Amino acid sequence: MNKPAYQVVFKKSALKELNALPSHIQQRVLDAAQLLSLNPYTELLQIKKLKGADSLYRFRLGDYRVIYTIEGKLLKITVIKFGHRREVYR
Repeated sequence: MNKPAYQVVFKKSALKELNALPSHIQQRVLDAAQLLSLNPYTELLQIKKLKGADSLYRFRLGDYRVIYTIEGKLLKITVIKFGHRREVYR
C-alpha cells in the first residue's frame, strides 16, 4: 500500500464528537481518514468545498458529515467537526 502523503489530525472537539458516534460510523470515519491521507481530493468520498469558507471541505458518510481543512504546504489535513447533517453546519 502507498505511504500516506498527508498527515490527518483531529481537533480535540472533533475527537469528542467522533467518540459520541456509533461504533460502525466511527470505523467508516477512520477508513475515510485513511483515504484522505492518500489524496485529500479523492473522488471516492465525493468531497465538496463549503461555500463562504476559504479552505473548508466536507464529505458525507450516510447522514453524517465530516468537515476539514487542507494545509497543502504542510501536507496536513485537520478534521474540524463531525456530526449529523442537520446539526453539523450550525
